[in-house]
Amino acid sequence: MNIHAQAAARALDIARDLRDPGDITRSVSDRAAHTLCYGLAGTALLHACLAQTEPGAAKTAAAHWATAARLLGNAPPNGIHTGPGALAASLIIGTGYLPSHDPHQALLPRATAWLSARATALARHHHQRAARADATPWAVYDAIKGLAGIGRVLLAAHSRGHRADAEPGLTAALTALTHMILTPRGSRPGWWLPAALHPPTVHVPASGAATTGLAHGIAGPLALLATAHRAGHTLPGQPNAIHTAAQWLLSWQSQQHTWPPHISGHALDHGPAEAIAPIAGRTTAWCYGTPGIATALTTAGHALDLPALNHTATEAMNALAARPLEDWDTEGTALCHGSGGVLQCARRLSCHPLVKRAAHGVLASATTARPPGWLTGRAGTALVLADLGGLLPASPTADDWDCLLLLS
Repeated sequence: MNIHAQAAARALDIARDLRDPGDITRSVSDRAAHTLCYGLAGTALLHACLAQTEPGAAKTAAAHWATAARLLGNAPPNGIHTGPGALAASLIIGTGYLPSHDPHQALLPRATAWLSARATALARHHHQRAARADATPWAVYDAIKGLAGIGRVLLAAHSRGHRADAEPGLTAALTALTHMILTPRGSRPGWWLPAALHPPTVHVPASGAATTGLAHGIAGPLALLATAHRAGHTLPGQPNAIHTAAQWLLSWQSQQHTWPPHISGHALDHGPAEAIAPIAGRTTAWCYGTPGIATALTTAGHALDLPALNHTATEAMNALAARPLEDWDTEGTALCHGSGGVLQCARRLSCHPLVKRAAHGVLASATTARPPGWLTGRAGTALVLADLGGLLPASPTADDWDCLLLLS
């Protein structure tokens, strides 16, 4: 059995094991049960994407969405992975794989309007902080909780025809991210944060840090701005912001064609020569590492017609492909921290040696028990394998599922 057939078979095995919503709710906490990252919004997305190839998958997706909505309760707004935004994002992207007459299509205006209002509020928060010369936290701009992730879903909703609902939030997101990038704080970029404003689980130097990666760093806003630009959504200053962010990433690339997860305030003040010592972190994973950053640079290269960005991304991915799998700092096969995210990035960038290496890693461990969700669990792994195995339609009526990773 070739690797594509193996991937398809393994994807369907995982999906069938994730059919029962009750199994999902019993395997995670009550707080996580509705979410995209850990729970039912993620498993619903998996089944919706398989609706054209797996009998009963559309009905299964409907059951998961219904259970997620029932369990949502009073979860606070918190990006596209938890809270109401998780269900909204899952519906907007998932229904693109379902027939036009599916009843869930009628929910998209409300889902889009909710995300648009959230983006507008976050953008307002950024501008208020900027007016006080305060730094902008991750939760305002990143791919998980902030404007990069929310903006990408709004761009998808806009392409589905929900322009009136999507436009205010999309415009607000693009404006705020452009402003952040083009408003440095002395020698430090607009997304630099003092140490006290980084999450308590993230250890950065006393001089603070500017984060690089796709999940929480500048690669996320870069990917959204470049994708929107290619789709015809360009605001004043946006091309300059794309160029500024991309060149900043190029200036901090290591000689090994990787990026540190963050750049300290001290190094920012004194230049790349001061950032010599390696920094511990997931330099090979989607969230912080080469695959996500290289994808963002490639998107920017296409957006601005700058082949040098694409060349840098290709070199970085080839360098990762040359590293033995045991030297990667990934964990498991999930999208965020694992080899599944590496595989999807490699497929997007047509880095065939890395596709082969990552696919073998995912297939070797895909049956290992993990959480059920999309970002950190089996649903995400199954979608990567389904994509590799040819189980997903080549052209869904909405943006591809991995736009939620800022990969398309």
